[in-house]
Amino acid sequence: MHDPDILILDEPTSGLDPLMQNRFVSLVAEEKERGKTILMSSHIFEEVERTCDRIGIIQKGRMIAMKTLDNFAEAMPELMAAVGMTINSATLLGFMVSYLYGFILLVFPMVFCILRGNALIAKYVDKGSMASLAAAPVKRRTIALTQMKVLISGIVLLILYITVLELICAESSFPGELDLKALLVLNGGLFCLHLFIGSICFLSSCIFSDTKYSVAFGAGIPAFMYVLQMLANVGEKAEKAKYFTFFTLFHPDDIIAGESSAIAGIFLLLAGAVILFVSGILVFEKKDMHI
Repeated sequence: MHDPDILILDEPTSGLDPLMQNRFVSLVAEEKERGKTILMSSHIFEEVERTCDRIGIIQKGRMIAMKTLDNFAEAMPELMAAVGMTINSATLLGFMVSYLYGFILLVFPMVFCILRGNALIAKYVDKGSMASLAAAPVKRRTIALTQMKVLISGIVLLILYITVLELICAESSFPGELDLKALLVLNGGLFCLHLFIGSICFLSSCIFSDTKYSVAFGAGIPAFMYVLQMLANVGEKAEKAKYFTFFTLFHPDDIIAGESSAIAGIFLLLAGAVILFVSGILVFEKKDMHI
């Protein structure tokens, strides 16, 4: 191509695999060193941080802000803190924790747990099909255990997929820089967190025969707990909210630092999940079901 002084790029890495995304970042760095001006639109924080000197936000066709990434963090500290985002991470894993483990890897797997967990028991009870199944020569405990295994296997596969994807992206873009042991411990904690959330949904599904009540409690409790965690992250007067949410037991920065209190939090989540799953099975065994 020709050699323009100004490059205008619109979502340039859309559809590229991690290897080519990394190559693109290298090309942008080379062009910047040659003195080129590059205007780029992107919604990927990592890409923006690695390529851009200044960031602009456009709303309804108008530029409403023009700052560096650190300026945005300083200008909106409450918002950044609420979703667990920090700046100036010293390691690759620290960067991943900042941008993934405060919001994305909490909320999206939580939605999966809510949808899957509440559909395992209450959905079939509400439709009346569970009564027919329970009338067959199959123990209720077996039915509940089977549904519980479906939920747990789904969470295992989800966390495994996240881990593999992180490893592929990290090794293709930053070979040798990722602390594998710390990542595995961190994602083990993430698994325990979502296992606990899944157990809340499972227990709710076992208690209520009406799907809307099962979803209301199964989704409402984790969502409310996350809102409390966001308030606690903001700090000041709202910091005391951390004592009322189980999300406080999952502290990614302390986990990768090997803090004993953070590891203890992981085991508390695991123990809580076991208790709630067992409680759900016991409730289902004694549950009255309409036909």
